[in-house]
Amino acid sequence: MSEGGQRRGTRNDRPAGRRSVARLFAVQALYEIEFGGANPEAVIADFRTHRQSEEIEGVQMREADADWFAEVVRGVARQQAEVDRVIKDAMPRVDALDRMEAILRYALRCAAYEIIARIDVPATTVIDEYLGIIRAFFGPREIKLANGVIDAVARKLRPGEFSA
Repeated sequence: MSEGGQRRGTRNDRPAGRRSVARLFAVQALYEIEFGGANPEAVIADFRTHRQSEEIEGVQMREADADWFAEVVRGVARQQAEVDRVIKDAMPRVDALDRMEAILRYALRCAAYEIIARIDVPATTVIDEYLGIIRAFFGPREIKLANGVIDAVARKLRPGEFSA
């Protein structure tokens, strides 16, 4: 017990843990939208009904922050042209975004969206969160590329958050 008799929240109760799960689900949802032809609102509704907490590869996921999930999915869908522009500006080849695997592309899009729209979240947190997702799916080459791209986007859009 902490002071005042209040019990401290467990890791599962903290917003960051729930946001981490929401970020993973947002990447998956955007993949589903692109390849399944669903619209963002239908995918968000399905998530709220069926997938807010689920088991992935035998591991029970923490409950996701449903509002964070919805905001990221809607934001990427609504601002995809702007998000893609800032990503492409940070990439070594202009056509690289269109040629990469969809999960990597959507992780970059989600990260860029959060850097653009969620200035209340430190850029380093966004970088760490999405690199964690990318590490779960990809090897060193893709991780290095993603780290460079997300870092470049963050440094360009939020230079004040980085030391000289």
